[in-house]
Amino acid sequence: QQCFVCGESGATITCRERGCERSFHLPCAMEGGCITQYFGRYRSFCWEHCPVQAVEAAPEENTVCLICMDSVGDTKSYSTLVCPVCKHAWFHRGCIQGHALNAGIYRFQCPLCRNKGAFLTEMLTMGIRIPLR
Repeated sequence: QQCFVCGESGATITCRERGCERSFHLPCAMEGGCITQYFGRYRSFCWEHCPVQAVEAAPEENTVCLICMDSVGDTKSYSTLVCPVCKHAWFHRGCIQGHALNAGIYRFQCPLCRNKGAFLTEMLTMGIRIPLR
């Protein structure tokens, strides 16, 4: 299979959406706006069919990532995520992924409101890989 992101052959991951023929390499997923869910059936989605956060919040002007303190911009996008509980904690996808890798599943929580359940579920759904330890 040919990767729709880089154009090279050997792409082994296919979009889970029926009828979608897009394939990609796992390392190309983030660059192509794809999401891989690391739980259950380990489903993957291309940029067009990936899940989006149901939270109807948008970052206010001058909103910063709570992890790196850099601006997250003023619109929702693939590269920004928000806590589904407090709706005020915004993160860059890469920053929250780093936080998840350091915290592990037992200590992973929203850095602002400290919610564990809904926050963990939402981040897993949005493709954040959270190791057991």
